[in-house]
Amino acid sequence: MIRITSRIALDDAEIEESFVRAGGPGGQNVNKVSTAVQLRFDVRGSPSLPDAVRARLERLAGKRLTRDGVLVIVAQRHRTQQRNREDALARLVDLIRAAATPPVPRRPTKPTAASRWRRLESKERRSKTKTLRRDPREGE
Repeated sequence: MIRITSRIALDDAEIEESFVRAGGPGGQNVNKVSTAVQLRFDVRGSPSLPDAVRARLERLAGKRLTRDGVLVIVAQRHRTQQRNREDALARLVDLIRAAATPPVPRRPTKPTAASRWRRLESKERRSKTKTLRRDPREGE
């Protein structure tokens, strides 16, 4: 069991790992050893996630989510399989933790009395400036 929060824990069987060859520089070793990790987690099919967390996680995942609702995380920062596995798992846990915290509801605010006064004062000044620019013969 992988503990995410006090209420959410993932079963190890829900996470699928596969090892692929990492891209980029690495000398002769890069063509022989599959050190990059591709971690797959079925967001829509997971019984461990509450519906609200699932919806937020799908929104947070973005391009990493497939059409079937599978979250794919690729880790290839490190040279060893083990460190890449740990990195991918840590990134998954961070993503689920971020989705587990509900957004803070926005409280609508009102403009202060001073800001309303400043706004009206500036409108009045602008009006006077424009009045002075008018041609006095305009109303004839």
